[in-house]
Amino acid sequence: MNFQQLRSVREAVRCGFNLTEVAKVLHTSQPGVSRQIRELEEELGVDLFVRAGKRLTSLTEVGTLIVPIVENMLNDADNLRRAGEEFTKQANGRLSIAATHSQARYALPGAVRDFRQRYPNVTLNLHQGSPEQVAEMLISGEADIGIATEALNKFDNLVALPCYRWTHSVIVPPDHPLLDGQPLTLERLASFPIITYNAGYTGRMHIDEAFEAAGLSLDLVLTAMDADVIKTYVELGLGVGIVASIAFDEERDRSLRAIDAGHLFSINLTKLAVRRGSFLRSYVYDFIETFASTLTHDVVQKAMATRPGERIEL
Repeated sequence: MNFQQLRSVREAVRCGFNLTEVAKVLHTSQPGVSRQIRELEEELGVDLFVRAGKRLTSLTEVGTLIVPIVENMLNDADNLRRAGEEFTKQANGRLSIAATHSQARYALPGAVRDFRQRYPNVTLNLHQGSPEQVAEMLISGEADIGIATEALNKFDNLVALPCYRWTHSVIVPPDHPLLDGQPLTLERLASFPIITYNAGYTGRMHIDEAFEAAGLSLDLVLTAMDADVIKTYVELGLGVGIVASIAFDEERDRSLRAIDAGHLFSINLTKLAVRRGSFLRSYVYDFIETFASTLTHDVVQKAMATRPGERIEL
């Protein structure tokens, strides 16, 4: 048994049983991948994959039991490598962060700036995606840290920790009727076309829930995952925007006005997640605390020691 065999099995599952794609990922040949998988199956004495001719189609029953063990073995090997690097390269290395657009654009810059000043020899890789994509990047090991408001607490192999709470704002042009000094209500909002986030992004669920609970329908004319895009189309007069409050800056967004909507929609909680069982280098802990001061080294370690489904006490 060797790591190349284990990697071939893991990537076969990740690539949807397409051995051509597996070969590309592992920088080898398709026959080589097939051989590695067959050799491991022969050593274990069981078939891990269902086959149609030479093509893999799915996992066998025993394969579904063994693949998670393969994942854990490869994760443990990765942890061993990182542990060695921790002592040989104390302040050098790589930190990969996956985040939604709103977090990458508005919440992360200050923490990234401060971290870079402290660790100039650590290379930062920033990946953006949907909350589900952020979770997938963490689970696959592509990212060390994930930051999003939705989805991260739904995966047992992730440890999701609360970072900060935030609310929404309504944004309009300077001459808009909603700036008449009257209280902002859902009824008033519902009378205008709305531009806001795609479903599953940046607290959109709370927006939908509020209108549904009030028996009001949303006249959605445009949705996007990017607050800057939303603001652009508000400026064009297409509708009223609903964005995360952190996405509005009076100095930068001089052509728009913001109205606090915290009383209309539920408060949102942004979370930071790491893969359960992963080894985090000391500078990773430092970045986490730089981003969210309540998430100290001890707090994160205590949370990582919990079992899936167990409540995390901060």
